[in-house]
Amino acid sequence: MRIDIWSDYICPFCTVGERHLTLALENFQGREDVEVVWRSFQLDPDAPTTPDGTAAEYLTRRKGMPLAQVEQMNDALAERAAAVGLDFNWRESVMVNTLTAHRLGHLARAHGRGIEWDELVKHAYFTDGRNIADHDQLREFAGRVGLDRAEVDGVLADETAFADEVNEDIALARQIGVRGVPFFVFDGRLAVSGAQPVEVFEQALSQAAQGAE
Repeated sequence: MRIDIWSDYICPFCTVGERHLTLALENFQGREDVEVVWRSFQLDPDAPTTPDGTAAEYLTRRKGMPLAQVEQMNDALAERAAAVGLDFNWRESVMVNTLTAHRLGHLARAHGRGIEWDELVKHAYFTDGRNIADHDQLREFAGRVGLDRAEVDGVLADETAFADEVNEDIALARQIGVRGVPFFVFDGRLAVSGAQPVEVFEQALSQAAQGAE
């Protein structure tokens, strides 16, 4: 079974939804034969590469939402995250552009390190409050997942490197009607949108497995 997942590193719902899928897979009989393919998506292509305040403050300015409402929403999401063993440190997270992180994500996938990259970068944003647009921090992440420093520097120096791959993922998302992330497609046939409960992913895995028989 193949599961395509469209997500963005700055999307806390993506981290929670992917955790729910992981928990569902733990009890799935055919989990050893499941291939997960990460797809790029940008929630805010116009986000800055240098943070200007916290993510909560950025959303207040960008979306026009009262800060108290944003904080209440994040507190509720942090509770959902904690229920599945995740620490959403939203007070320190900063909103930045994710294009470079996505480009390096495709480099990681080319070397079979895509899952490790995705997990590390999301944890850096979601829990550690790191600036995932900063080149030095991206180099650190790349080293931790075993990517070659020269290749990483080459991607960072060339803004066109793996840009086509990122754009192709986003174009495919639009083609199949993706309006937000996370978005999961099981074997190209069954779609699940959003940070659904574990039970929903268990049902999707079962349905996809039955359809493949």
